[in-house]
Amino acid sequence: MKNDNVAAISTAMGAAGVAVIRISGDSPLELAEKMFKPVGKRAVKDFEPNKMYAGEIIADDFSDFGMCVYFKAPKSFTGEDTVEFHSHGGIAIAQGILRKILSLGARLAENGEFTKRAFLNGKLSLASAEGLIDMINSESVSGVKAGYSLYRERLTEKVSAMQEKLTAALSQIDADMDFPEEGLEETSRKQVAKTLSEVIAETDGLISSFRTGRRLVAGVKIAICGKPNVGKSSILNALLDYDKAIVSDIAGTTRDVVEGSIDINDVKFNLYDTAGIRTAENDIENLGVKLSEKTAKTSDLIVFVISAAGVGEEDEKVYEIIKDTPHITVVNKIDAGNYKDSRADLYISSKTGEGLDCLRRIIYDKTVGKVDLNGDFLCEERHFTALKNARDKLAAARSAALDTPLDILSVDILAGWQYLGEISGKTASEDIIDDIFSRFCVGK
Repeated sequence: MKNDNVAAISTAMGAAGVAVIRISGDSPLELAEKMFKPVGKRAVKDFEPNKMYAGEIIADDFSDFGMCVYFKAPKSFTGEDTVEFHSHGGIAIAQGILRKILSLGARLAENGEFTKRAFLNGKLSLASAEGLIDMINSESVSGVKAGYSLYRERLTEKVSAMQEKLTAALSQIDADMDFPEEGLEETSRKQVAKTLSEVIAETDGLISSFRTGRRLVAGVKIAICGKPNVGKSSILNALLDYDKAIVSDIAGTTRDVVEGSIDINDVKFNLYDTAGIRTAENDIENLGVKLSEKTAKTSDLIVFVISAAGVGEEDEKVYEIIKDTPHITVVNKIDAGNYKDSRADLYISSKTGEGLDCLRRIIYDKTVGKVDLNGDFLCEERHFTALKNARDKLAAARSAALDTPLDILSVDILAGWQYLGEISGKTASEDIIDDIFSRFCVGK
């Protein structure tokens, strides 16, 4: 990538107290000299790095009084010389300043280009960049914490340590092949097998944390299922604390899956109010029923709802569909009936609110439980796949460590090393790198 000057607005568009317009590249200070008039006698070219200077930001059609700061390479976010203008917030102000910068020779930064330059200049790993995306996009505290763990290179540090062990094993194999007369091959093979076992155990530990990690970042998927008219939509509305789903006494009112999100103990829960599962009366309702069944099968937990008025054949048909998946049974409408069911985990009234706090607590305990939200978790599907692939190669190498020719043994170990490198970015393809940074907005 060329070291040309790129620029973009790095804060959200709209009226705000402050807007930040960033320039990064080989000569951003030269551009700043042409459009910033500092207070006092100091010239822009003499700005000390990492200090804010007040002055006039001069655009084509207006001026604004703001601040300018210069970050000297390599001690900047991108690893390049960087200048930031801090102007008053506002769409016209920020865009006007950006237009002026572009007219002076900078080009508009692409999606995520500032962060991509930071990666290419060794300021952060690929996994760290993905953690930054997770933090920006997170809608829960747990998502921010999981993303921050990635951003602070915790996963990269673990993976790099694993790669170092594999590098040592490969070096030992090379030495045995180069100097067979030393007669140390048998001892080396045992040491290599021991190293592979250690690294495999470490990959297993990370892989096992993936399910929880994805839930903390993307949210826990909860499907509210049952036959028509048991109060599924009323439960959704009560949990959300606003009317998201239409509530009616007419069976089959919900034809599609209605979604909403809540926060329980800093974790995001995605709730899905499904169409009542029953024998459909028409094609449209049948589509809704099939979608309900699909949603239930892909959920982390099903809330199976029955009515306090009693259970019938349709309830049992729904139960047969969901009984082998993680679920809780909730008896609703206790304000209007007194039916008791041996399967019930909880009795509630979505109308009066009785039992709803307990429902939230049970949902949390059944899906998140006693997980330490400050722990380190595997969150990205890409990392999960890379670790699985690495483990497969290393397991094959361990199985053959004591009797396979050394040159063949090293092939699987090297392949495992390369899969691990995809996480940090050491061996990631250009397509993977481009895809990751395309998820960023312009200006980040």
